[in-house]
Amino acid sequence: MLWEELQIHIEQLAEKAQKRTLIQAESDGCFIHIDGRHLFNFSSNNYLGFAHDERLIHASMEATRRYGVGATASRLVVGNHPLYEQAEDALVRWKGCEAALIVNSGYTANVGILSSLAGRDAVIFSDKWNHASIVDGAILSRAEVRRYRHADVDHLETLLKKAERHKRKIIVTDTIFSMDGDVAPLRELVALKETYGAMLVVDEAHASGIYGEKGQGMAHEHEIAEQIDVHMGTFSKALGAYGAYVAGKRVVIDYFINTMRPFIFTTALPPSVLGTICTAIEIVQQERSLRHHLHALSDYFRTHLQQAGFDIGQSTTHIVPIIVGDNERALAFSVRLRERGIVAVAIRPPTVPDGTARLRFSLMATMTKEQLDWALAEITAVGKEMGLIV
Repeated sequence: MLWEELQIHIEQLAEKAQKRTLIQAESDGCFIHIDGRHLFNFSSNNYLGFAHDERLIHASMEATRRYGVGATASRLVVGNHPLYEQAEDALVRWKGCEAALIVNSGYTANVGILSSLAGRDAVIFSDKWNHASIVDGAILSRAEVRRYRHADVDHLETLLKKAERHKRKIIVTDTIFSMDGDVAPLRELVALKETYGAMLVVDEAHASGIYGEKGQGMAHEHEIAEQIDVHMGTFSKALGAYGAYVAGKRVVIDYFINTMRPFIFTTALPPSVLGTICTAIEIVQQERSLRHHLHALSDYFRTHLQQAGFDIGQSTTHIVPIIVGDNERALAFSVRLRERGIVAVAIRPPTVPDGTARLRFSLMATMTKEQLDWALAEITAVGKEMGLIV
């Protein structure tokens, strides 16, 4: 019976320490409430603390009072609320591009971008550590997919040389990799895309709001934004709201409006979310001190973990893994930290490659050095108890 097969699959996941369960949690800045406990939260993407910013809360409430709670339709029917135009105009000014399009989530955006741009006559070159939404978008596009070794531009060039000349070539990468905290070699990717006549699509989900003079993203940080064909980013992380954007040339955005199925066949975002997005785009550009504080905290945290002997991979950002390797040990590490008042979720395959289970620590600009000192002492103590460090 089908149900028995499903139960067997769940049991097999449990045997490999890969079964997931939902945990009720209520966030409160850099703390979180779980099972009645007040815990320090290292597992949020609320990097600048905007999710609890009173300015965003006020914008959400005002938009709801004025326009109601629902969008009532998809954008191409009657769901294209005036706040969309306001937010997209702000996006264009912020990103310095010709046009922008707001869609419902980062997953929706990546699936829509790749399934629209590519097809049976295209080839997609994707970093092996790209987010699952990029992987799924490439599969759904029905294009030929060639995965290059993580951040390995030499391997990518070898694959590009082998690509058939008549095919549309698309290179796609995260700018900051969400489970490792390292950064894509963007300048080298731009050079390769220009040499081989490819398009370059970048996912700025974990860089939007954090890098660039006004928080525009890693492409702006490296001063190569104009050489990238399609920019994607989210409002649900550093900007504290919900939804995602696609930005680039006007012709590209017009093409997506007419071909991106996840955009065409999805109900529009509610006014409350759009009002929040408008405000988030405005205030993120003014928060240089928050960005600088987050970078300083991240440098401090990484340095002390490395000095303690932990393996943090190639992280250079506010996302910092402690790579454990074994699924059971990663889960045990997470449980012991929670007992000491710290939430750091264990990340296991298939989210990361086999043998690289880890705890993923994401820092927030609302944290303090004193809080990090306390957390580092607890993490180090547990690491020594478990034999992860000496």
